[in-house]
Amino acid sequence: MPVSRLRHIPGIGVDKMGNAADALASGEMLRLENLDTDIRPPAEALAATRAAVDDDDANSYLPFLGAQAIRQAAAARVGRDAGVAYDWQSQCVISAGGLSGILNALLAMLEPGDEAIITDPAYAGLLNRIRLAGGVPRLVPLVVADGGWRLDLDALADAAGPRTRVVLTMSPSMPSGIVHTAAEWDAIARVVRDTGAWLLHDAAMERILYTDGPVRHPAGIDGLAERTVTVGCVSKEYRMIGWRVGWVVGPRGIIDDIGLVSLTNVVCQVGIAMPGAAAALTAADDGVAAATAEWRARRDLILDELADLPVVRPDGGWSMLVDTVALGMTPGEASKRAFDLGRVAATPMTGWGDDSRAGRYLRLVFANEPRDRLRGIRERLRAAWNV
Repeated sequence: MPVSRLRHIPGIGVDKMGNAADALASGEMLRLENLDTDIRPPAEALAATRAAVDDDDANSYLPFLGAQAIRQAAAARVGRDAGVAYDWQSQCVISAGGLSGILNALLAMLEPGDEAIITDPAYAGLLNRIRLAGGVPRLVPLVVADGGWRLDLDALADAAGPRTRVVLTMSPSMPSGIVHTAAEWDAIARVVRDTGAWLLHDAAMERILYTDGPVRHPAGIDGLAERTVTVGCVSKEYRMIGWRVGWVVGPRGIIDDIGLVSLTNVVCQVGIAMPGAAAALTAADDGVAAATAEWRARRDLILDELADLPVVRPDGGWSMLVDTVALGMTPGEASKRAFDLGRVAATPMTGWGDDSRAGRYLRLVFANEPRDRLRGIRERLRAAWNV
């Protein structure tokens, strides 16, 4: 019997799919199960990381809240996106990856039993971290409209209540790829103001946009700067998954608390990774625009090939969802058949929200396979699913 804090925390499924694909060791397998990418990090980041391996200053616990260069760069990055001036010494701490920053923030914000509003579907790792911190996820459905995702604004208003302590946002979100509209951000801001909750914003993918619109950062909304905590990382936009460097930026008081949690939890970050992360954030060309153009082309290829299937268009991010229940299969069955018969590894969304909603979908990640390998995915799925 697990301890109580683990009883309602399922796995995320990605590890099982990845392990199965690794064990098969087949070059024919399309790896659409895991959130990796084959596009290289910025050259400056690679050079700075190589140099850090030989730098004794990088082989240190200190400074506990992160090296000065990465704290300065992260505070400036969030400040540019939000239109808010942040002091790097008092309003930014570095975390061992973005999700470590999310957990540290939740531990600093939530009392046991407090509620955190989050979309459905949402990344299972975010849901599980709410639970691990003693919180209760309040799921707000995403609905399909005009082939893409929209936030159910009535359900959002209904989810707010006296126990609402956090509104956890991600735009573009994973796994859906929703990019919030101005109207959706206004509705979210209303909930934050009315409840006095923290807005905890996962900004891991905020520039990976296919809408041709600007980045909308919630801290830039009138009255929200003092309620918004932003968590970013180099994993997605900068293609630096293995570096495990993230940042948390926000108002002074809560950042002090998050820094205390960080010091108590992970102690410090990856020393030899921080110089590379700082170099990525300050590079003359960080490669995000070119990478996003390639990811968009891969998305468009899959959408074109699967146009006759119930696929929901993502407006950003690295993944899209297929409603396999509409095809007469559970996502688990569809995943197994795709793996065995079509040589496509894809993760069911069981546990990524309410299983009657999120649990209808199979996720396809398009960030790690080039277009020449993605071509023909429809025939693979036709052979696997007979549809």
